[in-house]
Amino acid sequence: MQTKLIKFLTDELAIPSSSIELALRHNEGTPGFLHMILWQYGLVTLPQLDQIFDWLETA
Repeated sequence: MQTKLIKFLTDELAIPSSSIELALRHNEGTPGFLHMILWQYGLVTLPQLDQIFDWLETA
């Protein structure tokens, strides 16, 4: 599931891989919350976070 989410983030939302790598380093204690960590660190906007939630509902 996380691999599909990362593909969505890079392909559809154009989130830089460096941002995803940063979030993954801080995601160790909370697997499944990559999207929230990206938002907490200001690496995605609220509209992008909404798109991620929409994607998660259909994935």
